[in-house]
Amino acid sequence: MKMKAFSSVFLFICFVLVFTDCFMVEACETNGMKPQAGTCQPSGKLKGKKPPPGKCNTENDSDCCEEGKFYTTYKCSPPVSSHTKAILTINSFEAGGDGGGPVECDNKYHSDDDPVVALSTGWFNNRKRCMKYIKIHGNGKSVRAKVLDECDSTAGCDSDHDYQPPCPHNVVDASKAVWKALGVPENDWGEMDVYWSDD
Repeated sequence: MKMKAFSSVFLFICFVLVFTDCFMVEACETNGMKPQAGTCQPSGKLKGKKPPPGKCNTENDSDCCEEGKFYTTYKCSPPVSSHTKAILTINSFEAGGDGGGPVECDNKYHSDDDPVVALSTGWFNNRKRCMKYIKIHGNGKSVRAKVLDECDSTAGCDSDHDYQPPCPHNVVDASKAVWKALGVPENDWGEMDVYWSDD
């Protein structure tokens, strides 16, 4: 009798664990995050502050921080492979653009006509990918782009980050030139699933 009760409890616990795991995967995918079997967990939360008037540049449909909203932060990114999945977003690297200040790798602004990118914090890897090239594959095409900046996954909602939220952990933030090279129609620029690799 005790054995039957134990078996029933064990089966119930297994069912709950499987159900919870499926629910968590679905929730991650619904929020645009790609679950990575136990890798790159959130490192914390950041409380949003309302930007001062006229201080958040919404070029390229950039989001501005909301007062009191909590944003997830990451100190890591998914593992890099020859086929690393990512979300391609759009960013201006020019003075006055939505990218904020000069890029981290050379402290300069760069033309949006050049194929350049910022990588999420973990992929930027403490500047180890600075000035190196990656190959981005999407929309049936590929493009070679230079890494110039970090898309900060650990901080945001301040003047250094143009009062925008922290970057997700799986982003390649690209200039207009990258989107053009991938043959994406301009009215579809914004977010797209891609994969990338070190060149």
